[in-house]
Amino acid sequence: MIPIVETTASETDGEEVDRRKTRKISWKEARLTSARTPEQEQPIFGATIGSTDDAGAALLDCAIRAGLGEETFVHGVGDGAPWIASQIEQRFGVLSRYLLDFYHVCEYLADASRVCSPDAPKAWMDVQKQQLKSNHASAVLEALKPFQEPESVPDNLAVVRSAYRYLFNRPNRLDYQGTIDSNLPIGSGEIESGHRYVIQNRLKLAGSWWTIENAKAMLALRICRTNQDWDAYWLNLSSISY
Repeated sequence: MIPIVETTASETDGEEVDRRKTRKISWKEARLTSARTPEQEQPIFGATIGSTDDAGAALLDCAIRAGLGEETFVHGVGDGAPWIASQIEQRFGVLSRYLLDFYHVCEYLADASRVCSPDAPKAWMDVQKQQLKSNHASAVLEALKPFQEPESVPDNLAVVRSAYRYLFNRPNRLDYQGTIDSNLPIGSGEIESGHRYVIQNRLKLAGSWWTIENAKAMLALRICRTNQDWDAYWLNLSSISY
């Protein structure tokens, strides 16, 4: 989330109004995408402060730059947000697969473990992790099922019910065994760390607020630099005649 500030400055009797008194502060989501081949060490990044379709377009551009071909299989990893899986399917079609980030799933299970096995939550978690990695998600659901909270408990307090629904509603996003056997990642750690060093290190400095235009421009520069396009960008810019 990027801190955004808007001001409605005007003049009264020839004197400019103090912008600090008319500012509106909000937060705007910056979506980061990345793609790489298994052989590439450095992923290609993209980012947008726009819509989910804009994020999908950025992801497609990353994949093309990383070497996407007409018959390239695309392995996507991320959290359970429906728009991410939808964009993967829309942009890459039948030659794609979307996997729930294993460690994100484990966060749900960790909360549930304190209810399902209060005396030995770690041992319970270890069993569920192994079940998931062996593609036995149904066994995990069975372990959660008896401990689900009644519907009278609010969703934000129903940790077991939340974990159960998270897995139950996404059965085709849990092929961890096939992913591990294919030597592909089951976690989205690259994109999580990318949020820190690509976006947050510059756009979330203490006390800094951005206009939306400046935030978009700075985000574009951060992506340019991270993708090692910095020198080419300035060289191209210097060749433009005004």
